[in-house]
Amino acid sequence: MDLLTLREQYLQQKIMLSFNGPISHSLIEEIGQAIRNYLNSQAATQSATMDVFSSYIELTQNISRYAAAKGYSEEQATATVAVARDEEGHYLVSAGNLVETDDGRSVLERVEGLAGMDAGELKRAYKQQLRKPREHPSDGAGLGLIDMSRRSRRPLKAKLEPLSPGQSFLCLTATI
Repeated sequence: MDLLTLREQYLQQKIMLSFNGPISHSLIEEIGQAIRNYLNSQAATQSATMDVFSSYIELTQNISRYAAAKGYSEEQATATVAVARDEEGHYLVSAGNLVETDDGRSVLERVEGLAGMDAGELKRAYKQQLRKPREHPSDGAGLGLIDMSRRSRRPLKAKLEPLSPGQSFLCLTATI
């Protein structure tokens, strides 16, 4: 393993925190606390800290629930998470995981639909989604995506990369 090259890539991409591995509820909490502590030490605004933290929690909990619902092995349930800064000083909260390709396409469609909405439309969609009964506890790509879209300064970015027949890597990024 070439840690120097990895370090240089992290510095170039302004990655402040990253994780790659099986994710559990306790690990989600620990990394979340580390994010809060880091942002507080960097004098981030309370609003930015909460938006970054909330986006991180939403993304990682969705990954954890999805992997459990699919019965993925520990290796398949690996999450890749990174928090970085862009050139304008915004925080980029990204998370990716293995998904069934059809499920990933559904998320991409949902993200694309949300990207075309303004703040008022997102607020209405959020309220409408709150009133909808959830048919399955594992139904994702609903309220959480809308909430992240509302917090994000730019439309959410989503990317789906094929890995093997029927499975892909889904990455979502919120800009705070």
